[in-house]
Amino acid sequence: MLLKVCGLRSAEQAAAVAALGADAIGVIGVSQSPRWLAQEHRRELFEAVAAARAGCLGVLVVADPTPAELPQLGPVAGHQVLQLHGAETPERCAELREQLGPELLLWKALRIHSQADLERAEAYASVVDALLLDAWVPDQLGGTGHRIPIEWLESFRPALPWWLAGGITAERLPGALQALQASPPVGVDASSGVERAPGDKDLVQVAQLVAAVAAVRQDRPT
Repeated sequence: MLLKVCGLRSAEQAAAVAALGADAIGVIGVSQSPRWLAQEHRRELFEAVAAARAGCLGVLVVADPTPAELPQLGPVAGHQVLQLHGAETPERCAELREQLGPELLLWKALRIHSQADLERAEAYASVVDALLLDAWVPDQLGGTGHRIPIEWLESFRPALPWWLAGGITAERLPGALQALQASPPVGVDASSGVERAPGDKDLVQVAQLVAAVAAVRQDRPT
């Protein structure tokens, strides 16, 4: 079980979160988001994360990137993962993989409005490295704290790794994962659940979530 903490805006805080034990740190590259971080500050943050914890993945979150944006989306910006959080089709994901190169991992976020939306997952199996499931909220791409009803996911069996997002906290985690033990996510993605304000993480809450994830790892057979 892995932990991604998303929506960091400060290099110092991102390094602190990584040092606490996060496995991935997300930076928002969508300008409409209150957690948006301008392009010129992203490399500094990702470098601080790498220095704080070797192997911690830097994840850049974008939505429906245009061709003009592609030069800033490759590994040159310091991240190892590009997370697509817009309306990207499987065909568009395949195009981006070819354009950005094989060294960059590609994750696709799916905003789940109904259980039927989960059927879209299989179409992405051959074009991305992982899925991230988040709750659908009108006019908001993520970071809302809204949760997908766990019962919708109990029979979810995708052909590729997947992450669970939406209101992830230390208190909620054990119950959610207990319900999903037949087909668990590879990781969980926290943002608003560990914040004082958008982009400002509460390190005490992060530490509690890190401990909760560690407990899940210990409980699972090797």
